[in-house]
Amino acid sequence: MYLSTVSRPVADQPDAGPRRRRFAVVSGNVVALGTVSLITDVSAEMVAAVLPLYLVLGLHLSPVAFGVLDGVHTGATALLRVVGGFAADRWRRRKLVAGVGYALSAVAKLGLLLAGRSIPAIGAVIAVDRLGKGVRSAPRDALITLSAPPEALGRAFGVHRAMDSVGAFLGPLAAFAVLLVVGQSYDAVFVTSFCVAALAVVVLVLFVRERPDGEPAAGGTADGADDPKVSVREAFGLLHGGPARRLVLAAAMLGLATIGDGFVYLLLQRRMDLGLRWFPLLAVGTSLAYLVLAALLGVLADRIGRLPVVIGGYTALGATYLLLAGPVDGWPLIVLALTLYGAFYAATDGVLIALAGPVLPARLRTTGIALVQTGQALAYLVSSVLFGLAWQSWGPENAIRAAALAVAGVLVGTLLLLASPSRLTTRRVPR
Repeated sequence: MYLSTVSRPVADQPDAGPRRRRFAVVSGNVVALGTVSLITDVSAEMVAAVLPLYLVLGLHLSPVAFGVLDGVHTGATALLRVVGGFAADRWRRRKLVAGVGYALSAVAKLGLLLAGRSIPAIGAVIAVDRLGKGVRSAPRDALITLSAPPEALGRAFGVHRAMDSVGAFLGPLAAFAVLLVVGQSYDAVFVTSFCVAALAVVVLVLFVRERPDGEPAAGGTADGADDPKVSVREAFGLLHGGPARRLVLAAAMLGLATIGDGFVYLLLQRRMDLGLRWFPLLAVGTSLAYLVLAALLGVLADRIGRLPVVIGGYTALGATYLLLAGPVDGWPLIVLALTLYGAFYAATDGVLIALAGPVLPARLRTTGIALVQTGQALAYLVSSVLFGLAWQSWGPENAIRAAALAVAGVLVGTLLLLASPSRLTTRRVPR
């Protein structure tokens, strides 16, 4: 009865094939994409680890203003995810589109130097950085879905997200090291972050393949030259189908329950009265839990179904919010909150895309993934602004309790949308 249960090998495969596939490691293309994400996340998390401090304590932003900027950081360029996904499908250049996205994010790190203390300029630079992420995410994830068999997508995304989390683990440590050496110099963090991001672009160009070995061109022809190009009408026609439409709606609802890392870490910093230089290490704790759990939960999702794992992840998110408003204090609070928060990411980040992959045709795979990601990102923009308003109006404790209640509500809605076997099928779709 679970969604995305493990597919069985077709009957005409050799007996040894399924056994080899079950225990095989992920493909080289997945590892190469994971390496690019690892390096990129070192760069991104260096900035993300210091940005809340820089904006709230350095530039004295109000919770509402920070919520707007935090929403822009993920949601303002959400529609461009669909543009990037459509372009990658139409011209069958997933690697090229992903490369443009990675390059934009790298250049944005230098833009933070030029923005100075201007809030509008910082907002514009953050939007460019998120434009880069929006453009690259769907093509990258589409390449992963085409680099692994449907029954092993949870493992492939788990390995990729585990490598990604290594970068997320190392990034705050790198920012901490830079601040330790040069003092409170945010510019040094931004320059170092740019250099690391540029290295990721080089690795993408040299080692990631556009089409993994054995993957037919879209439509099943040898090179795809005779296939008609994907049209706008065909791309958005995905939303007319039940499974894709339900996935997008569920992703949007789940996005409404997510308030953003910056708010979580600021709440922890307030509760613990942590010194400023220790603030980046909060993200390290989350990344460590993510790193340990991502691959394990990806394999578990392939075994028991991806929806139960996603539901478990958002349950961990709700528990994190309750802890931030509860009686637990001191180091137990930090350990429990960061472990649960990392488990939330490990259970949802790649598993949700693995849930979507098998029900999307390869010809429109990137566009479909982009629609799911866009639904989440637009909802996240709304949730960040609302949480900032709630913090300013009700206080941080009441605001986080309301967020926990929202998690419970969206979990019920997600189960109603996706839990019925008739509403989402894992049978193979034509390529």
